[in-house]
Amino acid sequence: MANSPADPNLRRLVDAELERQRWAASVGDVGSAWWALERAHIVSQSDLFLHLRVHGIMLMYGLRTADLREAAGQLLRLALAPLGTLSGRTPVGNTGRARVDPFAPMPVPGDLRRALEEAGG
Repeated sequence: MANSPADPNLRRLVDAELERQRWAASVGDVGSAWWALERAHIVSQSDLFLHLRVHGIMLMYGLRTADLREAAGQLLRLALAPLGTLSGRTPVGNTGRARVDPFAPMPVPGDLRRALEEAGG
């Protein structure tokens, strides 16, 4: 697990995606906002604080967009995230959305893979 409360390199990567999400949400681009949140989730998984933060933001965005299925899924993931992160068994590349299996590994986008390697994650 990354240093607590959050590794500065991981925090920088997550913050960049969360800024992208805020911008997309501010202009009403729900698809791009979720895309950025998924990317933030992929990056955050190795750090408990960041992982919980991203799921919390996903929960709030699900509520904001009246997506109750997503909000319910995020509640479940908020409960599961500590177990996965602390045990080191988070599914690599998983986007963290309610519509995907929370235990399924997924491909990591190439740019995120490179950024994580450069950040030491």
